[in-house]
Amino acid sequence: MTPADCDGVAEVRVSGWRSAYRGLMPQSYLDGLSVEADAERRREYLAQGDPGVVNLVAEDTGGEIVGWACHGPYREGEVLTGDAELYAIYVHPDQVGRGVGRALLTESVARCSAAGHGRLLLWVLKENDRARRFYERAGFRADGAEEPFEVDGVAVPEVRYTRVLADVAAPRPLAR
Repeated sequence: MTPADCDGVAEVRVSGWRSAYRGLMPQSYLDGLSVEADAERRREYLAQGDPGVVNLVAEDTGGEIVGWACHGPYREGEVLTGDAELYAIYVHPDQVGRGVGRALLTESVARCSAAGHGRLLLWVLKENDRARRFYERAGFRADGAEEPFEVDGVAVPEVRYTRVLADVAAPRPLAR
């Protein structure tokens, strides 16, 4: 991901939240999300230049950003571990079911494995059955850990998923 990609990534992220989390968190919160504010946050994160964080974008044949994934070191509180964490993966709602998310996840798994991480972990909303099935089909399993998450005073708990990584060949060029 480059600074020029931030607007497209923000559009994917905000529209992804509004679609995926409808009915799972307060609609007023989802309605209040701002593509412009999110794009500015993405630019700030990129400017910080954390070398351990990888942002991947997926584009359609016309060069429009249709998906985004971000991974890096697993955060156990304030401590970074030797495992990797998938911080985010979003696909534009118009592209869901077309393999974009699977391609981004496959690339993240390959890169984390090639970097020598033993596991890839992620957090997903407990009630997000669609996302949980997506991760389970990709070999992830809920490990029993749960984390409270609150949005506008409403509890939307998360569960942790994990996948053991195997050594794989260097990642294929899929996303920049």
